Amino acid sequence: MQKKILWIGLVLMPITVLQLKAQYAKEDSTYKRYFMGSTMFLLGNLASTNPPNFFQLNLGYRITGKDIITIEPKTWKYAWPNGINPIFNKSYGKAEEKFPGYVREFGLSIAYQRFIWNGLYAEFNVMPSSQKFVNEGGNKIDNGFQVFNTYRIGYHVKLFSDRFFIQPSLAITHRAYHTALPNGFKQLDDKWSKFVFGEPGFHFGFDF
Repeated sequence: MQKKILWIGLVLMPITVLQLKAQYAKEDSTYKRYFMGSTMFLLGNLASTNPPNFFQLNLGYRITGKDIITIEPKTWKYAWPNGINPIFNKSYGKAEEKFPGYVREFGLSIAYQRFIWNGLYAEFNVMPSSQKFVNEGGNKIDNGFQVFNTYRIGYHVKLFSDRFFIQPSLAITHRAYHTALPNGFKQLDDKWSKFVFGEPGFHFGFDF
């Protein structure tokens, strides 16, 4: 289910940009300062196997027409190392790569977006997060801390007279720092890169 959602995002991205980029033929002289939104990854909660119990809320402020700051509280759980690309690596989801339990994470991202050309933007996102390691019996065995960075490029599409928007994107994710993982988790995590390339994103929101 999660892989299907990611592939849908990849397919929608170029189609959406090609159809709607004409909205940005001229740079806007006015813009709404605030927005609220989330991500289509919420649909991953519908998965029948290993649902992430994911939640994210994006609260944004436009400093200028080209410079945006966003705060994003979020939480989710995962049972495979973050270094496995869920689209391009067949090891994602395999039993032999699964943690002996799962990680529950609570993070608060701070993101800066800069519009480069028309609706095209680049984003740098830093997320410090607390981690709770849970064994297969459902008991907490350890706590941890992680700094998770996302380097994103995407396209902002206005909808319904700028009341709503969508942002298809691609990203590189980077586990810049994390504390030591407990035994059983560490051995699996150490096998994989701290970077994941080509992660799709599909954010949405409304302006006010």
